[in-house]
Amino acid sequence: MITNISLTTVYCLDQDEARDFYVDVLGFVPAADVSMEGFRWVTVCHPDHPELQITLMKPGPPLDEEAAAFYRRQLEKGQSGGLGLAVDDCRKTYEELTAKGVTFLQTPEERPYGVEAVMRDNQGNWIVLVEAKARG
Repeated sequence: MITNISLTTVYCLDQDEARDFYVDVLGFVPAADVSMEGFRWVTVCHPDHPELQITLMKPGPPLDEEAAAFYRRQLEKGQSGGLGLAVDDCRKTYEELTAKGVTFLQTPEERPYGVEAVMRDNQGNWIVLVEAKARG
C-alpha cells in the first residue's frame, strides 16, 4: 500500500547552486549528496518533513538526449515547472524572499483557494507559494 509521497524531482543546471538556493534562501536542509559512476544524487528536504525529499537533478540519463536538451532549454529560458509550496502568510513570505533577492513572476494575489504568488528559483523553475484559504 502506498503511504506517502517520498521523492519529487526538480531539474537544474547546477546542483551546487540549486542546493544552496533551496537551503540558504528557502530554508530547506541538505539530505543526500552522493556521487556514483559519473552521476550525482543531490536532495534537500523541509526540516519539518524529512520524509519528502526534493531531488535536484541535472537533465541527463535516464532521459534520452532530446528530452534532456528540452529540459535544459526550458531552464535556460526560465520556463520550467517546479514546486508548489504551502506558506502560512503569502504576503509576508513574499516580502522576506524579495528582500533576499528572489525573482517573483507574480505578486501575492487572492484566488478562490487562498493567496498565491509565483517565484522563480535560481535555476529557471517556477515555484508557486500558496497560503490556503481557511476551511470553514
